[in-house]
Amino acid sequence: MCLFWEKGYEKTSIQDLVSHLGIHKGSLYDTYGDKHSLYVKALKRYIEMFDQAIIRPVKRRMADTRSAKEAIRLMLELAVLQKDETPDGCFAVNTAIELAKHDSESIDYVLMGWSKAERLIHDLIVEGQQSGELSKTLNAEWLSPYFNNAIIGLRVMTKTITDREKFHQIIEINMSVLE
Repeated sequence: MCLFWEKGYEKTSIQDLVSHLGIHKGSLYDTYGDKHSLYVKALKRYIEMFDQAIIRPVKRRMADTRSAKEAIRLMLELAVLQKDETPDGCFAVNTAIELAKHDSESIDYVLMGWSKAERLIHDLIVEGQQSGELSKTLNAEWLSPYFNNAIIGLRVMTKTITDREKFHQIIEINMSVLE
């Protein structure tokens, strides 16, 4: 997954894969099928990791604090956390940029992950409105893609920006929309 995440689909050769995995070319094909099948498996794994790293902690925060604002803030904050063992940026964004025009299967997985995030944000806003934490004038249908776009943008920015204060300012501006 990290090899595809770092190099992209087109620039990752079969030789790169066999060298990285430490297996023979025949074993690669026997185990994973072709390069595209392996890529899709890696992308699916990334979407699962996104669920574990962002979606589940946000749901737990909401269950613990009952604060929609805190949960949404956590989503934004988690978007800028980089783990040392993973490449910078977002594998799903990289896939969308590289393969959107010619790989509908991969894009379907990207969109599935993004839709899951949007649904969660939508549900958080509605729960916040029901609890009185958020104004009922806020449009959850419009704000959920807005915040998902902010998360995607932050993930892209992690490829080039290390200034934590800049990320903090961006998150604060995004959160002000909920006031």
